[in-house]
Amino acid sequence: MARHRSKARNKQRSSSRRTQLVGLTAALAATAGTIGLTASMGEASTASTGLSPSQADALTAARVERRDLGSRDTSRISLSLAEAKAYQDRAARGAMTTRRALALSAAKAQAAKLAAAKAKAEAKAKAVALAKAAAIAKANAAPKIVLPTTGYHLTARFNQAGGRWAHNHTGLDFATAYGTPVRSVLAGEVIQADFEGAYGRQVKVRHADGTVTSYSHMAEFDVSVGDSVSAGSQVGAVGMTGNTTGPHVHFEVLPDGENPINPEPWLRAHGLTP
Repeated sequence: MARHRSKARNKQRSSSRRTQLVGLTAALAATAGTIGLTASMGEASTASTGLSPSQADALTAARVERRDLGSRDTSRISLSLAEAKAYQDRAARGAMTTRRALALSAAKAQAAKLAAAKAKAEAKAKAVALAKAAAIAKANAAPKIVLPTTGYHLTARFNQAGGRWAHNHTGLDFATAYGTPVRSVLAGEVIQADFEGAYGRQVKVRHADGTVTSYSHMAEFDVSVGDSVSAGSQVGAVGMTGNTTGPHVHFEVLPDGENPINPEPWLRAHGLTP
């Protein structure tokens, strides 16, 4: 009975050992199968692409590099955007500088134009002032009163009687060469330039105080009614028109414009001696 039990226990131990060996063998087989499967899959993958292991490694490295290049391209795009913005900023600053330069140039041109206009106006005003001063100086330098002609001798005096006149003589006769200029004794306005019977060609000038002076027997007229004359302005030339026996100018002074007075004291009162 005991021997039978011992055999049974030995049998159980042997069975247990066999079970353990089978399990260990299965585990080892499973491990070996896994390793073989992995290797087979790698070989199958390499075989499916037609690439050698070294080529597959190169392809993998290229893919990694491409990913790196993509990252670098992104960096380059970011850098390009920054450069573009910097360029735009520089362009904007340049445009602003250009606008400021143009505005400054326009302002300078306007200032120069205004300065030129001012200078022109000042020059014109100065020229007008100089012309006015010259006119005043000329007027001051010009004689205030002159005798009616030159190179003369008196051939008849005021209130002188004679058969040559219908009544006593009304002025002074300044005899001189034919064509000698006859001049206004004072400044004034011409109120007559016409042929006046026995007086021949006659000119009358009204002066500032209302006095009228008359010049007769002239060969020509050098003024017209309405002309302004200064002292010494030529109004005609010595002639022989009207009632005369030789070339001379008959000169009269009419304070009221109608009634003649003796010209000699009047001329002396103005500083002249005929």
